[in-house]
Amino acid sequence: MIAQRAPATSPSLRRGMITVCVMMATIMQALDTTIANVALPYMQGTLSATLDQVSWVLTSYIVAAAIMTAPVGWLAGNFGIKKVLVVCAAGFTVASMLCGIAQSIEEIVLYRLLQGLFGAALVPLSQAVMLNIYPIERRGWAMSIWGMGVMIGPIMGPTLGGWLTEYYSWRWVFFINLPFGIATVLGLLAFMDETEPRRSSQFDWFGFASLAVAIGSLQLMLDRGEQLGWFDSNEIVLEAVVAATGFYFFVAHSLTVPRPFISIEIFRDRNFVVGLLFMFVCGVLLLASAALMAPFLQGVMGYPILDAGWLLGTRGIGMMMAMLVAGRLIMRLGPRTLLFVGLACSTVSLYYSIDFSPETPVRTIVWTSIVQGIGLGFMFVPLNTVALSTLPPALRTEGTAMWTLIRNLGSSIGVSIVIAQLTNKTILMHARLAESVTPFNQALAEPTAAMLDPSTDTGRALLEQLMTQQATIMAYANDFKLMMLMSLAAMPLILLIHTQRAPTPPPAEPAASTH
Repeated sequence: MIAQRAPATSPSLRRGMITVCVMMATIMQALDTTIANVALPYMQGTLSATLDQVSWVLTSYIVAAAIMTAPVGWLAGNFGIKKVLVVCAAGFTVASMLCGIAQSIEEIVLYRLLQGLFGAALVPLSQAVMLNIYPIERRGWAMSIWGMGVMIGPIMGPTLGGWLTEYYSWRWVFFINLPFGIATVLGLLAFMDETEPRRSSQFDWFGFASLAVAIGSLQLMLDRGEQLGWFDSNEIVLEAVVAATGFYFFVAHSLTVPRPFISIEIFRDRNFVVGLLFMFVCGVLLLASAALMAPFLQGVMGYPILDAGWLLGTRGIGMMMAMLVAGRLIMRLGPRTLLFVGLACSTVSLYYSIDFSPETPVRTIVWTSIVQGIGLGFMFVPLNTVALSTLPPALRTEGTAMWTLIRNLGSSIGVSIVIAQLTNKTILMHARLAESVTPFNQALAEPTAAMLDPSTDTGRALLEQLMTQQATIMAYANDFKLMMLMSLAAMPLILLIHTQRAPTPPPAEPAASTH
C-alpha cells in the first residue's frame, strides 16, 4: 500500500527522474569521501589548525557515516524510504554549506560530523530505490548506472577537489554540493512515492549502541593508527579493545534476542554472504590502490597534482566502459563469468603495477589503470545484481545498508594495511640497501659513480636520496603484489555463488512506483 503518491506523470519519465535524483545523491556522498583530501593543507592554513587537528575533517565524516549506515534499514522501514531520503539529502546539503562557511577547525569538524550522519543513508537507500523501480530483467543495467556513481566518485574526488582548490578555494569543495543537493530534494518530492511505514518494529537500542561503539572505535583505530605508530600507542590499543568488545556484545546479543538490530535472516542467503566477502575485496581494491597510486605518481614519479589526478581518472574510464556493457552481458554470460573476468583484469593490472618506476611511460600507466577499472566494473555489477536480488523485498533495504557498511570497512581496512605496509617496507628496504654501501662495493668504485662517493658530504647526500627513492619503489611494489595476491585469493569464492535460483520478484509496494 502506498502511503503517499506523487503527481501522475508518465511512468518512464518518473522512473527516469527518480533515477537522476538518486544518482545525484549517490555521487554527492561518494565524492565527499575523498574530495576534501587534497584541500587539507589549505584548510590547515586558513583555520590555523595543526596537522593532527585538520585530519579530523576526514575522520569525523568517515566515523559518522560508518556508524549511521547500520540503522538505515530500520529508519526506512519505520518512517518510509522517501521521507528518510529527502531528510538526509536536505541535511547533507545544509551541512555542506555550513562546512563551506566554517571559520574555525571546531566548526568544520562538527559540520563534517553532521554531513557524515546525513550522508550515510544516501548510498544504501538510492540502491534500494533503483532495485525497486526497475523490473528484474533491467536490474543489471540499473546496478551498472548506480555503480558508476559509487565507484567513480571516490576516484574523481581528488581530481575535482584539487581543481576546485587550485583555481577557486577549498570552500568550493563543499559549496559544489549545493545545486545538486537542492535539485535532488525537489526531484524526490515531485516524482517519488512513499512507502507505508511499519510502526510496529521495535528499535534494538543495545544492538545499535554496541555496533556503533565497535564501528566507531575500529574506524578511529584504522584512521589514526599510522599517525600514532599503531600498537605502540595506548590510544590505538584502547580503541582495538573497545572495538573487539563492542563486536562481541553485538554478535552475542543478536544471536540471543528475537528481534535483533540487524536481522539474522539476511545472512541465511548464500549469495548475499558470498557477495559481502567479494564486496570487502572490492572495497580494498578500489580505495587502497587509489591511496597508493596518488602519492606514487606525485612523490615518486614527480607528476603535478592535476596531472596525477587525470592519470588516476583513467581508471574511471575503464569502469564506465565495463559497467555500460556488464548490465547486458550478465543476462547472457552469467555472474560467475563476469566476476572471473573482473578478478582476472584486476590481477593483471596489479601484476604490471609491481614494476612501476619513474621510468615507466605514461601509456603503460594509462592502460594499466583502464584495465583495473574494467576489472572493478565487471565485479561490481554482478555482485550488486545477484547478491541483493535474491534477498526478500522486506530485507532489501537492510541488505543494502549492510552492503555499504562492508564496502566502507573494506576500504578503511585496506587503506590502513597498505599504508602501514608501505611505511614498514620502506624502512626495511632502506636498511638493506644501506648495508651494501661499503668501500668494498664494486659498483661504487666505477667512474660513473664518482658523485656517489660516501667519503664526501655531497656523495652521502646523493646516496641517501637514491637509497630512499629505491626503498620507496620497492615498498610500493610489495604493496601492489599483496593486493594482486588478495585478488587471486578471491577467485575460489566465485564457485560459491548460486546461479540456479531465480531472483526474487519485484516487490508489490515499491519505494518509488512508476505507475
